[in-house]
Amino acid sequence: MKKFIIIVSIIVVLYFCVDAAYFQLGWYIDLSPGDQVTTFMRTEGDQILMNNGKDYEPFEIKGVNLGSGEPGEWSTDFDIDKETYKRWFKYIQEMGANTIRVYTVQQDVFYNAFYEYNENNPNPLWIIHGVWVNDYVQNSHRDSYDDEFYHKLLDDSRTAIDVIHGNRDISLGRMASAGSGRYRKDISKWVIGYILGVEWEDVTVVYTDEKLKDKDGYTSFKGKYMYTTADASPFEVMLARVGDKVIEYESNRYKQQRLVAFSNWPTTDPFEYPEDVERFFMKCAEVDVEHIKCTEDFLSGQFASYHVYPYYPDYLSFVKNWSELGIADVGSFYNEDGELNTYRAYLSMLTKHHTMPVVISEFGVSTGRGMAQKDMNTGRNQGNMSEKEQGQALVDCYNDIKAAGCSGCCVFSWQDEWFKRTWNTMYAVNLKRTPYWSDYQTNEQYFGLLSFDPGEKKSVCYVDGDVSEWSEKDVFCREKNMSLSMKYDEKFVYFLVNKKGLSFDSEKLYIPIDLTPKTGSSYCENFDLLFDKAADFLLVIDGRDNSRLMVQERYEALRSNYCENVYQYDTYLKGNVPDKDSPKFVNIDMILQTATPLLYNNLEAPAEVFETGKLLYGNANPESPDFNSLADFNSNGDYIEIKLPWQLLNFSDPSRMTIHDDYYDNNYGIEYITADKLLAGISDGKSGRRISLSPFELKGWENTVTYHERLKSSYYRLQKLWRDK
Repeated sequence: MKKFIIIVSIIVVLYFCVDAAYFQLGWYIDLSPGDQVTTFMRTEGDQILMNNGKDYEPFEIKGVNLGSGEPGEWSTDFDIDKETYKRWFKYIQEMGANTIRVYTVQQDVFYNAFYEYNENNPNPLWIIHGVWVNDYVQNSHRDSYDDEFYHKLLDDSRTAIDVIHGNRDISLGRMASAGSGRYRKDISKWVIGYILGVEWEDVTVVYTDEKLKDKDGYTSFKGKYMYTTADASPFEVMLARVGDKVIEYESNRYKQQRLVAFSNWPTTDPFEYPEDVERFFMKCAEVDVEHIKCTEDFLSGQFASYHVYPYYPDYLSFVKNWSELGIADVGSFYNEDGELNTYRAYLSMLTKHHTMPVVISEFGVSTGRGMAQKDMNTGRNQGNMSEKEQGQALVDCYNDIKAAGCSGCCVFSWQDEWFKRTWNTMYAVNLKRTPYWSDYQTNEQYFGLLSFDPGEKKSVCYVDGDVSEWSEKDVFCREKNMSLSMKYDEKFVYFLVNKKGLSFDSEKLYIPIDLTPKTGSSYCENFDLLFDKAADFLLVIDGRDNSRLMVQERYEALRSNYCENVYQYDTYLKGNVPDKDSPKFVNIDMILQTATPLLYNNLEAPAEVFETGKLLYGNANPESPDFNSLADFNSNGDYIEIKLPWQLLNFSDPSRMTIHDDYYDNNYGIEYITADKLLAGISDGKSGRRISLSPFELKGWENTVTYHERLKSSYYRLQKLWRDK
């Protein structure tokens, strides 16, 4: 009996050892070394081809980038369930897309859902699978041959291959920015290729190239599947090494090959620009996959992958002589309205440069209310675009991509992502709490074709002139023949003004708002208004085209953080600090990232801003034929409905009702305090009396968010384009 127990124990131990070696470490024995390697995808010149069962035919990638985030969750939580994935796959395919791109290994539920969706689908969806590189490693002091970069990229690429073949177990935290679970569904027959890496940090590329440019073993590579040309840089050699090992692994273990690309974007594109452009944009590095060639043993082939958006970095807008970049006929890039299409011109530069297929694996525009950058030529901006404008911009970008001769593209992105941050608003919010509210001022959160609107089935209010969702219990302030109501959700603060005999187009209304006890003014010199409490903001309703939210100058977030960039002085120097009770109220602006010094040939030129406090009149109800997703206010009869995004009122985290503290009270920037109430009043400014402010209680919702899905109008615009072709 004792011997039996020992034997069973040995068998159990061996089983777990073999299981761990096979499913966790990726160990395997090639039991059929002579078997032929197959592929159903390959490249031919600048085309991508797919085997239809009999022959190869051209395949255009019409894809969508799919993230892993949902409201109330970080993307790294990978909390999306199977039924949600399957519903999304259906929507994506009904839109006319044929491909999904993911950036990293997802949770096992994603692959299970994808397998079930495709298993009996005669017209399956395809996948381009990415392999992530840790942001910290890329931005550290290490070159790309460091173990944490090179070997990690290689190991994670092999893991991704095992995952799509259903041969992996990944424990929680094993891969940075990746999912975990037991991967047993083989989806490889629907995976058309890999994009290895992310948008390369130029500093990592140039550091690698400068450090290793004269060292043996770093300037050339010759593998079985990939090799480098004489012009290859050390970073490009690293890519070739990784690519060769990845192809070798899948060829040997699974007897399969698929397309391979290395991620890239304009910041590390293969072009040289005039000195002033490179200096301003800090264009210091180049990655050129033309220096990486494929041998005959690599049956599938390589394509060039680029993330290209219309607005940044728009180098061509600042290049005076395009012939230096090989563009002889600038006139061909003007449209019928006389607009110069630098986006199409840049894409044409890419396809002209490359001998392999070019895929624009990211492009898009945001429907966020905030904006970070402008497209000076065609108006496809990074933010402050309605859903209708987003749809048209996507169509225009797609037409440019096709006209330039690219082999496909992937829209960024499928869903909005509440957790995202943007450089020109991230200073103003609590970055540890972003998934728990919808920050309409942060454009990066709204690139999706699928919106997550607050409320389980519908939002608490739609600014559309229909006041049926308001009731008497929402009223918190009364002033003679006027009243002010309020409510809020995870995205907006809503106000309803009721004034008997309202003449909307010919009279002004004023709504002072107080949030912080630290600052504010009981007098507004701009409009000669008196308040019974110190107000931080003033909402001015002055017709359809001249209404705005203003802020007391001491509480202006832009000044506290970007004063030198915008106003060209240091607000924290003695004499520049605004008084706590300053009676001056100023417009609310947002800084933009534009090459202003290049535009005006003046390195001292101030940064460009746009007035984000300006209110847009329109109908904000998605069910209305007049729907404008950017609409801030609407009037009907004696009523005015208004919605304000939380960040516009200096909330850093409304889920916990934290707001900005006084910027100048030994803080020198953004610190937080909690607001338990908002005080507001209403007046037409004619009485001459102090405007009385009444309190409205504020309660946060912590981590419990409500939301419902809604396909944006841009989805249907893209659907019309792709399904009609």
